[in-house]
Amino acid sequence: MCEDCNPLGLKAPASSQAHGTIFLAIVISVALLAVAGRLAVAGVGPFDATIARVEPAATGLSITITVTNKGTSRGATTCRVFDPDQVDSPLAYLLSPQIDPGTTVSFSRQTSELGTQVVPLQAVCSSP
Repeated sequence: MCEDCNPLGLKAPASSQAHGTIFLAIVISVALLAVAGRLAVAGVGPFDATIARVEPAATGLSITITVTNKGTSRGATTCRVFDPDQVDSPLAYLLSPQIDPGTTVSFSRQTSELGTQVVPLQAVCSSP
């Protein structure tokens, strides 16, 4: 360093000190983000889901799902829809709207992943 920048003639920190400080700051930041994320989704779900209606649509199937949020916080869920009678059934993943705690919501989505033939389907909605 020049004399104007370092008038007391202090030594620069070792590179291991600088890198160690940065590494520690990153580890602490990741830990804080993990705790904040966990607190943000606490109380959301579990969700119970049933298929209310399946109808043919222009590009596949129109599926109406009824979902109940049994948790204590408002949240959305992703529902996995499949044919329970087929071993290697194709899957469709459908996102629900926000559901208040203790309430039941019905919503419809269209999907082309399950073909165009109306068959009995099952939905499983996951918690975060």
